Amino acid sequence: MSKICQITGKKAMVGNNVSHSKRRTKRKFDVNLFTKKFYWVEQDCWVSLNISAAGLRTINKLGLDAAIKMAAEKGYLNA
Repeated sequence: MSKICQITGKKAMVGNNVSHSKRRTKRKFDVNLFTKKFYWVEQDCWVSLNISAAGLRTINKLGLDAAIKMAAEKGYLNA
């Protein structure tokens, strides 16, 4: 399972660790990702999603049905 948010499409970024002497080494910025179950009223079922904290805020703002439709249009959701 890849570390990608199913609502926003966020995934890990690559950057640098910068030491005090300004020496740079590569590092990865992971997404704040967790698995959460939602009750989808329109379909009368439970849905389990891998979402980021920003995806959770999107669901709280738009509602689950609108967020899933938006994610499906943009191709973030595989179902």
